[in-house]
Parts: sequence; structure tokens; C-alpha cells
Amino acid sequence: MQRRSFVRFTLFVAAFGLIVTLLAASAQEAPRRGRKYKSPPKTARIEVTILRDVNGKPIENAAVIFHPMQGEKDEGNMELKSNEDGKTIIDVLPMGDTVRLQVIAKGFQTYGEDYKIDQAAMAIEIRMKRPGEQYSIYKSHAIASDASKTPDADKPAAPAKDAPPAPADAKQPDAQPSQTPSK
Repeated sequence: MQRRSFVRFTLFVAAFGLIVTLLAASAQEAPRRGRKYKSPPKTARIEVTILRDVNGKPIENAAVIFHPMQGEKDEGNMELKSNEDGKTIIDVLPMGDTVRLQVIAKGFQTYGEDYKIDQAAMAIEIRMKRPGEQYSIYKSHAIASDASKTPDADKPAAPAKDAPPAPADAKQPDAQPSQTPSK
């Protein structure tokens, strides 16, 4: 009789152990998080290639700056450097956002453009130009080709509002010189 009760007790302990083990294993399979957990948004992989505009060769060590935009507000920035192939890759920007891309390279004009991140993988190629001559109002410039299309193209430019009026006896540069009779 003691033997039967011992066998029953052993079977009971084994069944109980089996049930506890199965419950523990099922609890580990599906990790539950708190009620306030939100999964992170899907991100896009953006590859930016920086090239010289003249010959298409890559620009190494160019600063590629990403400014994620929330409406019109800048949410900070992330800066990466281009490698020897002129490429840089970022994969932490969420899809659906707008990012302002800025590229700064020594000896080239600064580049800036806004991009809408609407694909899981994007490739952007940027051709950097050498800086041009600064525009000056004190130098004469060729008339633009589209200036002839405007109705006021043949009229001289109006003087600046802040400029003092020219004196009446001042010679006009395009006027004919007056000839005085010799006596």
C-alpha cells in the first residue's frame, strides 16, 4: 500500500513539474510589454553620393548633414562624412518625414535641398560646383537673354530712391558735348 501511494505521489509530482515547465516556456515565447509601448516607425535607407560637377569624380570627406523636419521646425541634425567613393549611408530616418539635406565640401559651393522620405531605399546623387564670382552692383553685367522679352527692356533703369538727384548743370555721360562758339 505504501508502494502504491508512493507511485501516485511520484506521478503527481512529475505531472505538476511538466505543467509548470510548459507554462514557463509559453510565457517566454511571447514577450509582453507594457500598455504604453509603441513600436518604432519604419525607417528608410538613404544613400547619398557626392560627385564633382566637372568630371564626376567622388568627393571624399564632405560633410553630409541631415536635418529632420517636423513641419517647418528643425528637429536637430545628424552629420556624416563621405567615404573615398563619395558615399554616405544613413538608415535611421523614419519614412514619411521630410529631411533637409545639406552638403559642405571644402572648395565647393554649399548644397541644400529638402527631400520627402517616401521609399524604403533612396539613392541621391549630388554634383558639387566650384564657387562662382560674387555678384556686384558696381560692375557692369551682360544683359540677361530673357530681359529682351520684358516690355521695359528698352527703357533705362530708374535711379535708386535713396540716391540724391543729379544737379541740372552736370553733364550726362551719353549726352553730346555742347560746343561753345569761339571768339
